[in-house]
Amino acid sequence: MKFNVGCGWRDFGKDWIHIDAGDYEHLQSTDIYMKDYKDDCADLIYASHVIEYFDREEIVELLECWKRVLKDGGILRVAVPDFTTMAVLYTEGDYSLNSFLGPLYGKMKMGDETIYHKTVYDFDTLSEVLQSNGYKEPKLYDWSKTEHSEFDDHSQAYIPHMDKENGTLISLNVECVK
Repeated sequence: MKFNVGCGWRDFGKDWIHIDAGDYEHLQSTDIYMKDYKDDCADLIYASHVIEYFDREEIVELLECWKRVLKDGGILRVAVPDFTTMAVLYTEGDYSLNSFLGPLYGKMKMGDETIYHKTVYDFDTLSEVLQSNGYKEPKLYDWSKTEHSEFDDHSQAYIPHMDKENGTLISLNVECVK
């Protein structure tokens, strides 16, 4: 089983279980904590630009729930805004702060409220959070070599916007193993 958690309007097809708090026809669930799913049933949980909406304390419960659902050896694949890359591009003077406000703060309507990102990550801090919650072997993954590469989501965020040929990837894409 493969899960796309926080999928939004992106429908990866019938081979995926889609979970999001939105109101989309392709959703099988709105519970990103996956409480209705059996233990050890998932081969892959994918969450693109989701976990930054949780602070470092709140994320613990979510990662525990996902770990319960993952099979031993299953993959957790996450994408978050890449603080390091954005900081370098900013300090080198290539881009203004305004270029990074969306990726850093992530303003989004969720029902009747507006939510924002609560934290940022670099590779070291994301790896630390994952490992301290029982995940192993965090490593970068190449979005273009995944089974969901044809679906343009935030794991493919580039600056300048969508310039995948000449731009710089500003998404930190990390996968790890249960």
